[in-house]
Amino acid sequence: MTVKERLVTIKNRAGIHCRPSSEILNAIKQHFPFHRVEVISGGETVEIEDSILSLISLGLTCGTSAVLRIEGPDEDAAIVQIGDLFEKEFDFPPR
Repeated sequence: MTVKERLVTIKNRAGIHCRPSSEILNAIKQHFPFHRVEVISGGETVEIEDSILSLISLGLTCGTSAVLRIEGPDEDAAIVQIGDLFEKEFDFPPR
């Protein structure tokens, strides 16, 4: 296994709040349950496998960049799917 990293930029107007955090964690648990997933932002590194609060605590607002780091089996697919969720626009209705 190798460690994959991806720079993500938050596009959701309200940032990464409860709903996006929940979707991100559900994807990790359902599709990539044996991965170590970290987010690095503002000099802080947080492991996010099972805590919505740890992800929300980073304060990722629209336009913020963060490094997503994933280690585990099939990390290539995991970095794409999870990274895309960080860059997804969750707010409705879209404008």
